[in-house]
Amino acid sequence: MGTDLHTIVKDRSPAKNRYGRSAGGAPIRWVAPWILALLALSACGSPGVEAILGLEPDGDHGPLSLPAVWTPTPSLVTPSPAPTLAATRRPRPSATPFMVGPLVLGQSVEGRPLEVFRFGHGPIRRLIVAGIHGGYEWNTIALAQELKAHLAEHPELVPRQITLYLLPALNPDGEALSHSYEGRANAHGVDLNRNWPAHWKEDWSRAGCWNYLPIGGGPQPVSEPEVAALMGFILEQRISALISYHSAALGIFAGGRPTSRASLSLAEAVAEVSPYPYPPLDNGCEYTGQFADWAAVNGIPAVDVELTDHTDTDFEINLRVLQAFLSWRP
Repeated sequence: MGTDLHTIVKDRSPAKNRYGRSAGGAPIRWVAPWILALLALSACGSPGVEAILGLEPDGDHGPLSLPAVWTPTPSLVTPSPAPTLAATRRPRPSATPFMVGPLVLGQSVEGRPLEVFRFGHGPIRRLIVAGIHGGYEWNTIALAQELKAHLAEHPELVPRQITLYLLPALNPDGEALSHSYEGRANAHGVDLNRNWPAHWKEDWSRAGCWNYLPIGGGPQPVSEPEVAALMGFILEQRISALISYHSAALGIFAGGRPTSRASLSLAEAVAEVSPYPYPPLDNGCEYTGQFADWAAVNGIPAVDVELTDHTDTDFEINLRVLQAFLSWRP
């Protein structure tokens, strides 16, 4: 997504959109001797099992949380039984006990960390992703940082049954390069919102689409390390719904082709509390390899939310979007 305001259809006739409408774990059965030894050390005042392994309990719900540095498993299509856990971890720079992070999902092409923050401990896991188009949509990254700071100060916003993950910048290389057209792609010149295995194409018609600089969908789906890391995280953590932030002006896009029923419901919930156009404006662009479409194909309700322009974060609007997202039920 992310078409400029001046690229929106010039006539004011009602446009049709892509929808065709007008505008906790198994019981322990045995204990290895080395675990018994660790428990004995813990009883004597030595660090416990979790501290030695670098793990952190997830409260009363779900598996142990990820360490601060995490390497996704090789599988990118099906979830593995459990997340891969590093043996050591650095001290957690957490603002409050409620916020955990940053957890490192992987690295960008140029080696920048892909960092996610966790809020809450509930069994229902949801995700917000920003900065997929890097510096060209830098205001989505700024919004994510504002939401992170607000959530750290207001833990009551996250319901007890929810765990919320927030990834401020999926494309840190693009953000570091430029806050203009040059910052849209990753360091390989790939549009990270066209590299997902859902109706993927290496190239597409540019009619009605963003076309300021050469950009492609990658040599194959999931060719980019940023996409591979995020995909592995979503599948292993069993994310149940997500929002992907973009800019600017086109509105709210529900994932799936055809649109999944759950994604449509989530899009309608966001539309009820925001002024963003829904159904979204349609420039006739061919959308290929989209993040939200991949999520919906894999049973994860997903929406793209486009901010009003390329500079404002629409913070107050998106506080309402956040609350609607956290309270939404399929």
